[in-house]
Amino acid sequence: MSDLPRPGEALPALTVPVTRTLIVAGALASRDYQDVHHDAEAARAKGAPDIFMNILTTNGLVGRYVTDYVTDRFGPDAVLRKVAIRLGVPNYPGDTLVLTGTINSVCADERIAEVGITGTNSLGHHVTGTVTVALPRRPEEGA
Repeated sequence: MSDLPRPGEALPALTVPVTRTLIVAGALASRDYQDVHHDAEAARAKGAPDIFMNILTTNGLVGRYVTDYVTDRFGPDAVLRKVAIRLGVPNYPGDTLVLTGTINSVCADERIAEVGITGTNSLGHHVTGTVTVALPRRPEEGA
């Protein structure tokens, strides 16, 4: 019996509170000093109701979501091969991002899985995309 996930299998959802601290810290950690990610007045002057999350923070959260799943299931040696996302509505402070995923496909010979990702908040879809991950063999399977 294979330990690999099956196409159509759902990943457990991840709920992320979108805090002002998360938005600012994510922008700073990714060296994105655009004022709309840390200065509410500047964001409002540019037409947004508040600061909003940058794409690199979203990308990191998507990566975390998939790596948490594969690490729990397959151990720490899984490797993200590709993350392809598209942003939709913004993530503003006080909202909640809910990430969900589904296994789109699995190549058993190469132990590669593609995971479809959706992240929603109160405004709709914040992020959609796919993550390709190489899954390690279990020790009992050999290298």
